[in-house]
Amino acid sequence: MSLPTTVDEVVARLREIDEALPHTDGVAVFNRMYLTVTEQIAAVIADSTRRTVRFEGAEAMSDLDVRFANLWLSAYDAAHAGRAVPAAWRPLFEARGGGRLPVQYAVAGMNTHIEHDLPIAVVGTCQARGLSPSDVHADYEAVNEVLASVESGIRRSFLDQCQRDVDDRVGPVVHLVSTWNIDKARDLAWVTAETIWELRRTRFLGERFLSGLGHTVGMTTRALLTPVLAD
Repeated sequence: MSLPTTVDEVVARLREIDEALPHTDGVAVFNRMYLTVTEQIAAVIADSTRRTVRFEGAEAMSDLDVRFANLWLSAYDAAHAGRAVPAAWRPLFEARGGGRLPVQYAVAGMNTHIEHDLPIAVVGTCQARGLSPSDVHADYEAVNEVLASVESGIRRSFLDQCQRDVDDRVGPVVHLVSTWNIDKARDLAWVTAETIWELRRTRFLGERFLSGLGHTVGMTTRALLTPVLAD
């Protein structure tokens, strides 16, 4: 299946995945949350009159949004076709069948998508549009305002359910997931993007760095997907 080329196509594809998967599927949990966030970002890109959040370079941010989403969609398509999944995404697909709380799938997916895919998408966008990371940094930071409002509501709904069911079995897992912070993850992703940008002229080191990044992010994602102990 061909990858989307516009934000509207990204939203449509995420909706297709949401409709195709059982809601209990761990991959579906992350995709549904990502759909909600993408719809909010799309609204900001489309509405240049918004006063609370406004992108200086809406076209570049649209490009970034598509490149970012396509890294997730490529991983999904690979898993769906039985091909090798990128190391950073492997834990989510391996754990999708259950044994975890829904919030674990949502946060684990965000961890991989932000700390691995986002810096790659930033650099790809800059290279394609003749920009440097500093040219898109202000808009990158503006996205945080949108994410803060959306992610906090989603996380609260997940954690409220966990707290109603909390016991010695799930309490440690809830604590583990609660320590993950989207702002810190995006801050780290920006530093990673700057690093990849500086390494782009040194192919060998760049490839080694990206390989290590995938496996390191994958380790954190796997930890966030620690199974809830069975009764």
